[in-house]
Amino acid sequence: MRNHIRTVVLLGSLSALVLGLGALVAPGYLYVFGALALAMNLGAYFFSDRIVLRMHGAREVSPSEAPDLHQMVRELSREAGIPKPRVCLMPEDQPNAFATGRNPKHGVVAVTEGLVRVLDRRELRAVIAHELAHIKNRDILVSSIAAAAASLITYVAQMLTFSSIFGGSDEEENSGQGAGAIVVALVAPIAATLIQLGISRSREYLADETGARLCGDPEALASALLKLQAAPASEDGAGVTTPTPATASLFIVNPMRSVSSVAGLFSTHPATERRVMRLRALAAEGRRNGARTSPGRPMASATSF
Repeated sequence: MRNHIRTVVLLGSLSALVLGLGALVAPGYLYVFGALALAMNLGAYFFSDRIVLRMHGAREVSPSEAPDLHQMVRELSREAGIPKPRVCLMPEDQPNAFATGRNPKHGVVAVTEGLVRVLDRRELRAVIAHELAHIKNRDILVSSIAAAAASLITYVAQMLTFSSIFGGSDEEENSGQGAGAIVVALVAPIAATLIQLGISRSREYLADETGARLCGDPEALASALLKLQAAPASEDGAGVTTPTPATASLFIVNPMRSVSSVAGLFSTHPATERRVMRLRALAAEGRRNGARTSPGRPMASATSF
């Protein structure tokens, strides 16, 4: 129920933002922006997973292409009590992963080629468990919509800026639109960031805990997070599959991470060190309770963080 409310609020905020941009730049065409907002809402709800997968060049791989990957997903999905998601591979060297889809029935787990190369089998299994936890916890719809919405907002802002600079011949009208375009250029990235920050960082903590319980190996997930954090961050212009700030919140670790403490205040992810500390505390608690924490074995019940 909570995720349904968050979805409605997110889509409503998207509509308000698009209409606000329209009122600022072209107040005489609000009906056009109303139609655009409606189309964006429908597209974000039904096609947000396809949008983000296409943005990152992800392609679905068959069991014959990636048998070990499919086996991990199959076993962990059964443990989580959800349908087996589709499995996609991204042609990206940076090790990372995300889950998307509007519900568990339409779930997708996407991993980069770098992830498969860098992690050992235990760590890879733990990362997949983390992504399946997002599907099990039903927060993938909100995350996917937020990522798609942030991308669309950025695109609309660029389109409005371009049209205000090069469109029309009325000098006074163009002057007003030009001023509006400057405001849009400043506001749109901030709005996209706020949409991402609207997704609570606690979802990553919850996915860490749920994923650790699914794979029975919190130490492996902690080790994987440290390896992913140590990998070089993606940079703009590195390729068509390079993550963008609009979709950064989808990934298990922020692909656009910055060492700046100021930037950390606007990060969509909690600090990796904090996540590792909590996972190791969970592992220690499991050992105290006599839990079997070997790979593939469920942990004994433990108190929540």
